[in-house]
Order: sequence, then structure tokens, then C-alpha cells
Amino acid sequence: MSAAIIIPARYGSSRFPGKPLQMIAGMSMLERVWRIARAARFCSRVVIASEDERVLAHAAGFGAEAVLTSGSCRNGTERVHEAAATLGLEAEIIIGLQGDAVLTPPWVLDALIDALETDPDIDMATPAIRLDARALGDFIAHKQISPTSGTTVVFDRNANALYFSKSVIPFPGRDAAAPVHRHIGLYGFRRAGLDKYARAAPTPLERAEGLEQLRALENGMRIRIVLIDYQGRTHASVDTREDVALVEALIAAEGELVAGRR
Repeated sequence: MSAAIIIPARYGSSRFPGKPLQMIAGMSMLERVWRIARAARFCSRVVIASEDERVLAHAAGFGAEAVLTSGSCRNGTERVHEAAATLGLEAEIIIGLQGDAVLTPPWVLDALIDALETDPDIDMATPAIRLDARALGDFIAHKQISPTSGTTVVFDRNANALYFSKSVIPFPGRDAAAPVHRHIGLYGFRRAGLDKYARAAPTPLERAEGLEQLRALENGMRIRIVLIDYQGRTHASVDTREDVALVEALIAAEGELVAGRR
């Protein structure tokens, strides 16, 4: 099946204006994410989608295909859908890779594409990692600094999502061994699933948690959770300015995910 990756990159973020152009260890955030997408083995096309001409101009500077989308998109998935429609993309699978996902390994993207190709009954696929005790402690500690960063997910025995939250779920109470899975905020869609999502209005849980994927759950869409092995890498994205130093430290410690100019 054909697959494309669209990178929604909003310039006018209220929490972090100009975020796609933020430099991360000598390279812009946007170029880093684009290089990750280009390294995915199962993808035939990578497009950047933004509401701001400054982002498109920057993308052109490093050779990326980019498309202008409206400022009315309420989240990244709506921007992905608009870009796909504007370009007339015929890809059967479309991956939305957030423009701040600078430490997402390319094999994560391939795993989503594989999940959607394997099971025709799912509408979406999204990755998660199981947190060991140390990683969970670090996750909780980072939330004290950046409360809106980091999402957890619970799912059924068939790996279909039950709920996503900015809180830590399940609550680490009576069963200290209950697994906690961190959700990685990128989404793979069958084209019909992406169209269904875009037609739906924002939902109460989506608004309460500030999590776009809850719109899909509240409308009965099936989201497959794909458990990922980061192969010794540390997951992180840039939600706020405070996250920049954290990501740069991880790059310094673990090396570059994808080779590129510096």
C-alpha cells in the first residue's frame, strides 16, 4: 500500500510562537523532523504543512516539499487532512508526524505503516512505549516542570486504545506493577479514517484533555496501539521552550538519529 508522511508545523503556537524554526543543536526543529520522515523505509512522499509562509520558505531552503494550509485548523490532524486534500494525495496510508517530534526514530513510522497494512479493520495506528520504573520516575518528575508535556494511554487485550490522558494512567495505586505506557503523539490513518476524523466536530473529552486523538475514540474509531522498542534511545518532543535544553542534552548524549548537515 502507498504511504505518505505529512508534517503539520504550526508557526503561530500560543505557547511557543515560531516553534518550527527553533534551532536544536545546530539545525532547525523542522528540518530535523523532515529528515526523520525521509529516513522511513516504507514511505514514498514527505510533505510539510503550515499556515505560515515563513515556514514554507524555510522548508524550501533545505529542499522540502511544503503546502500552505489555513489558520483555522484546530489541531495537527486537521492540518494533515487539509494538506492531503489540497495536494490530491492518493496514498492509502497517511502518517501525521508532528513538527516537534525531533527524537522519533524512523522505524516508529515504519511500524505504524506496517500495522495499518496488516489489519484492515483499524482506522488509525499510534505508537506507545512501556515505561520501566526509572523512566516512569523521570516522566513524573518532568511533569512537575512541564505539566502539559507527556501523555499516557491504556488499551485492551487486542491493543486497541481505551483512553489517553495527560494524567498518569493507570493510577499507580494498589497495583504498583501495573504497566504505564507513554503515548507517542503521531498518528497513522487509513485515508477513510482520516476523512472520518476531519468530518467530526471537537468532542468533550478532546477539549478537556487537549488531546486530538480523543475525538476519534469518542466517535467510535478503532485506534491500534503499536508498542515500540526505542532501541536504547530516549523519547522526547518539544512542547515548550523549556524542553529545548532537554532535547539538546539527549542528542549530545545519544547522538543524532539521522545523519545530516550541521
